Amino acid sequence: MKRAIVTGGAGFIGSHLVERLLAEEFFVTILDNFSTGRRGNLEHLAGTSHLRIHEVDVSDFEAIQPFFRDIDWVFHLAALADIVPSIEKPLDYYHSNVTGTVSLLEASRRSGVKRFIYAASSSCYGIAKVYPTPETAELNPVYPYALTKVLGEACVLHWGRVYKLPVVSLRLFNVYGPRARTTGAYGAVFGVFLSQKLHRLPFTVVGDGTQTRDFTYVTDVVSAFLAAADSRVSHEIFNVGTSKPTSVNRIAELLRGETTFIPKRPGEPDITQADITKIRRQLNWEPRVTIEEGVRQMLSHIADFEESPAWTPEQIQEATKTWFAYLQNR
Repeated sequence: MKRAIVTGGAGFIGSHLVERLLAEEFFVTILDNFSTGRRGNLEHLAGTSHLRIHEVDVSDFEAIQPFFRDIDWVFHLAALADIVPSIEKPLDYYHSNVTGTVSLLEASRRSGVKRFIYAASSSCYGIAKVYPTPETAELNPVYPYALTKVLGEACVLHWGRVYKLPVVSLRLFNVYGPRARTTGAYGAVFGVFLSQKLHRLPFTVVGDGTQTRDFTYVTDVVSAFLAAADSRVSHEIFNVGTSKPTSVNRIAELLRGETTFIPKRPGEPDITQADITKIRRQLNWEPRVTIEEGVRQMLSHIADFEESPAWTPEQIQEATKTWFAYLQNR
């Protein structure tokens, strides 16, 4: 039985990855401090004999080191996310996303881990100059969250180069699906829209809604993680997306709701679109879930968004005022 560590395994993507690894008969160890992850994401796995969950901060090297004995693969997904909190608390983001990554890299190196897969972010490109955007595009992180993910990726590649740790970095584009985070800071469009639908509120569309995003379904992302780990490829970066952007207006149409419009936010791109030529060629990975099927799946899990804030335009304006204050001229 192979052994894997999933950091952030109680989170949105992490819990889906854990589920898949268990289905493939891995012994899985989750490291999560539950700052953003939810125990409810793992309830359906209760009683699984080859699953261990440890509440621990991955930045605490001495605390995590014992869990790395005989581990084959490490999937590092633990991170603080969201734009506004990263602007307000940059030290917290650096500690979690940079120091935490270095702590895990060193624990992996000392334990002889066979594969280290890092969850990077397409936010590294900022407002890209090329679409679809290849991995060779200029990096332009606009806010602290994006910067810390870039720094974390740089550390991953450095440990790979200097210490010969077999590493791969996956730059994820606009991941959505069941168990997406539903509480906390104002965030991704699906959580906002589905909560508004439940509460019979109009969808708050940013700008004119013609902006497009490379929405990527979570099970496709999980498949990319496994493809990277199960390959012999090392010291590489791959985009993970569909390369088929969908407009926010189209999402509102598929979710079948009324819309209202709020001002465009500074520093946001009009389009995100992954160039996935490299991951197709080197890992033989393809996205499988269409946006129409993905939205159907989201609607079938709409009850999961009952606890999410029912955002009004006024509440969104208040929640994002820091965004406007610091990124207005970007």
